[in-house]
Amino acid sequence: MENNNIDQSNLRQVILDSADQFKKGLALAKDIKIKGDFKSIMISGMGGSALPGNILRIYLNDLFKKSDSHKRLAVYQNRFYSLPPEAYDNCLNFICSYSGNTEETISSFRKALKNNLPCVGISSGGKVEEICRENNVPHIKFPAGIQPRMATGYFFASIFQVLVNSRMIADKTEELIKLSESLKEKTAELENKGEKIAEKLVGKTLIIYSSAKFKSLAMIWKIKFNENSKVPAFCNFFPELNHNEMVGFTNPQSKFFILMLRDPGDHPQNLKRFEITAKLLQEKGIKNEMIDLEDSNIFYKIYSTLYLGDWISYYLALEYNQDPTPVEMVEKFKDLLK
Repeated sequence: MENNNIDQSNLRQVILDSADQFKKGLALAKDIKIKGDFKSIMISGMGGSALPGNILRIYLNDLFKKSDSHKRLAVYQNRFYSLPPEAYDNCLNFICSYSGNTEETISSFRKALKNNLPCVGISSGGKVEEICRENNVPHIKFPAGIQPRMATGYFFASIFQVLVNSRMIADKTEELIKLSESLKEKTAELENKGEKIAEKLVGKTLIIYSSAKFKSLAMIWKIKFNENSKVPAFCNFFPELNHNEMVGFTNPQSKFFILMLRDPGDHPQNLKRFEITAKLLQEKGIKNEMIDLEDSNIFYKIYSTLYLGDWISYYLALEYNQDPTPVEMVEKFKDLLK
């Protein structure tokens, strides 16, 4: 589908170009190496700038489960004005703000510098770049001009490259480059699938369910529906939701549609939970659809799922006659906060 009058900022092209972010992100971080014996990393960031932490945690957990020989590296996330205790304990701090001006992240950055904590700054410019330059902190500068939620490939790849350079994780950068090419090959298929799913979601309150392992993907889908489609959306994960949330559909208060992100390689009992829950929801008049994650390597499984979510949320925005790029309420809130 070509760009149209609704998509004023051409988000469709941004989605089409997103697979190229991996190569660029790796290249931007190729010379950054941090010395130290770190046992964890802390990613300080808000909104879209924080999402790489969610994805990196999925990847590393999968890596450690498959091989005990890999050093375990904890991934923490900080979405506040200060730093949690883990940031001070043999931890490499990544300061992530696409704009470079996120006030919570700037505050955390200053706290890290005050305590002489090892840091890497990542932004498209702004105060983060300025503070890095003034304090001799390594900085990775992204191209500007897109929304932070659409820069996940840049963030993930650049952080990944720093961790490889610093010998904190195994070098799997070639797999990331192959991922980029694989996503390009599947673009038309995923866009078409996303457009068809979006048509079913009009007028519904959206909920995304997943397994515990991939709950971050469900959360990112929720965010894309919020910011791209401009609609309420919520998320939860199995098996926890079977112990509480599903009971709330005894008396549903809205027209819900539940998208279930199912991993074919999940625990057999958890797969049963998906099927039984879908059936019980149908009995309560709650529409739902099962979406199976690609049975492939962990990189492709994660990003093909996220790519599909981009397309669904994009086409749902068009169904509502909404330009998917601007987030006017966020900008108004920032102005009021000042």
